[in-house]
Amino acid sequence: MINIALRLIGLTAGVFLASYLIPGINVDGYVAAIKAAVLLGVLNIIIKPVLFILTLPINILTLGLFTFIINGLLLWFVGYAVTGFEVVGFLPALFGAIVISIFSILLNRFI
Repeated sequence: MINIALRLIGLTAGVFLASYLIPGINVDGYVAAIKAAVLLGVLNIIIKPVLFILTLPINILTLGLFTFIINGLLLWFVGYAVTGFEVVGFLPALFGAIVISIFSILLNRFI
C-alpha cells in the first residue's frame, strides 16, 4: 500500500514537473494534478499493455521509441478527461510524457 502511495506521489510530482517545464501543459492546482496522476496511472496499468501489444511490430521497427508516442497519446487523453489539467497539443503531450517517464525512472531508482 505504501508503494502505491509513493508511486502516486511521484507521478503527481512528475505531472507538476512537466507542467513547469513544458509550455503546453497547464495544471490548475493540486487536485487536478492528483486526478491526472490517478487517471494516468490507471491508463498505464490497463490500456498501455494492450496498445503496446497491438503496436508491437512498429515498436520493434523503431527499437521501442514508439512507446513514447503511446505515452504521449495517453497523456493527451488525460488532458481532455481531467478538468484543470490541460494539454494543448500532441507535441507538448509527447515532451510531457518523456519528462514524466524520465522522472519516474529516476524516482524508482531511489525508492
